[in-house]
Amino acid sequence: MTLALTGIGIPTNRTVAIGSVALLQRGPVQVVQRVVAAGDVGREIDRLRTAVTEAGAQLLEARRRIPPNTPAEIAEFIDAHLLMLDDRMLFAAAEDLVRAERCAAEWALQSRRDALVRVFDAMEDEYLRTRKDDLDHVVNRVQQILLQQEQEAPADLQGRVVLASDLTPADTLLMRERGVAGFVTEFGGPTSHTAILARSLGIPAVVGVRRATSYLRHGETVVLDSTAGVVLAGCDAPLLEHFRARLEAERSHAAALLRLRHAPAISADGQHCWLMANIELPEDLALARDNGAVGVGLYRTEFLYMNRSEPPGEEEQFVAYRNVVQALDGIPITIRTLDLGADKTVDGCSTGTPAACNPAMGLRAIRLCLKEPELFRPQLRAILRASAYGPVRLMLPMLTNVWEALKSRALIEDCMRELRSRNVPFDESMPVGGMIEVPAAALAAETFARHLDFLSIGTNDLIQYTLAIDRIDDAVNYLYDPLHPAVLRLIHRTIAAAERVGVPVAMCGEMAGDPRHIPLLLGMGLREFSMQPGFLLAAKQTVRECRVAELGGRVRSLLERLDEIEPEEVLAALAG
Repeated sequence: MTLALTGIGIPTNRTVAIGSVALLQRGPVQVVQRVVAAGDVGREIDRLRTAVTEAGAQLLEARRRIPPNTPAEIAEFIDAHLLMLDDRMLFAAAEDLVRAERCAAEWALQSRRDALVRVFDAMEDEYLRTRKDDLDHVVNRVQQILLQQEQEAPADLQGRVVLASDLTPADTLLMRERGVAGFVTEFGGPTSHTAILARSLGIPAVVGVRRATSYLRHGETVVLDSTAGVVLAGCDAPLLEHFRARLEAERSHAAALLRLRHAPAISADGQHCWLMANIELPEDLALARDNGAVGVGLYRTEFLYMNRSEPPGEEEQFVAYRNVVQALDGIPITIRTLDLGADKTVDGCSTGTPAACNPAMGLRAIRLCLKEPELFRPQLRAILRASAYGPVRLMLPMLTNVWEALKSRALIEDCMRELRSRNVPFDESMPVGGMIEVPAAALAAETFARHLDFLSIGTNDLIQYTLAIDRIDDAVNYLYDPLHPAVLRLIHRTIAAAERVGVPVAMCGEMAGDPRHIPLLLGMGLREFSMQPGFLLAAKQTVRECRVAELGGRVRSLLERLDEIEPEEVLAALAG
């Protein structure tokens, strides 16, 4: 009998994996409270310090083994773990607890971990909450060393489906090196680090499969369908043959997509579209170029602010932005201004503002920048200076009120005057646009369009704000629905408003890179899409197969009947 386990699928350019299960036991370490004698306190502190040192050596060795063609996210996550090993709030505080309460090193570390997890759980900012994964990975690594519970991965992983409670970045690197077919984890959501790394490495995965390690046996053959978010065990011969045929079709499809790298994104009836890449780090540029991006539609700047005690200065930012602009060699780039949450520190970088009870709806992004102009001005000047080296657009995140756009433009004008007085070159006509990711902004899109040079729809936040759900919360992320009638109406309203005013409009959320949604968006009038580089070729193929004129009429009819039809019927009506 076939057993089906469901979770959250992370499809890449491959969506199917077939292989025997390789159980990777990386679950939480079980720690028992233990009091030590007064004379043993020093020994416990030495045990903790030795374990931290050994954990650091393991991570450095993992980093050293990273192949040159590995996506940058792997190294960045490992670097973040190395920095956590120096975190005084965790390890120095654990030592203090050993001294104060004479508890064993592993119990003191677990107590500090639990206290910090409560802080992370209270955060609403999506990025910051996922940092809890890093904390758990680092603490687990040290605890395994303290308790001598380290376990080696199976030696032979080639073509196998790895099963684990969760995976660290170092584990995931091991997956890539040893040629795994896919992986399944009990924890994680669509924006967890495991999911991010799966997409980056092109490894199909299903995450958040509750109790998977209890139901699946080491060595049994399973099928992983990352499109449906399903893991199948006990498949009969016809079912296995069906998925083997799908796997072979995907391999042929991937080879065919490579031939589209230099082809234009023009629909079957001659409509031009612009497919751009979202990038976070300069190292992502090569992947964007290899996949035929005609521009960078979203360049996130937060990486410059991470893992440091002070925000970066103007010169450091200018050098980083200039290098990316020059590397693009004339291809346009849209640089988004700082989009950090409102917590007092972000990986140690203080913004000087008190922590908020609900950061997702508190002082963050453009709100934070306008409240702290001394944080904002150096970035504005750096972006303006970089615009002298190639086509740059500046984008403001999380706009809610038009006065935020007007005040931001006034600050940009002030920075321009300052640079002119110093004879510093910049693009006098650099476009300034805004992200539509708050329902209020979508409802007022036409007003925003009259005061900005372009709009970009950030569907990730727009969906979760519209539906009042946290998409990284396993308890409610099933409600995250890009096809909800309210979401579709807000997207359509924004596109139509930009068209009426005559300004460009793009989409840079995950919805833009999903081939299932592209016909719907084309029918709404969208022509600019920005996505993860790995999705560009599949998106281009979809565009080239569509007849946009026909889609327009069909989509208008669907929008009039949204309340009468199920979400999946919307896509079915546009298929073929």
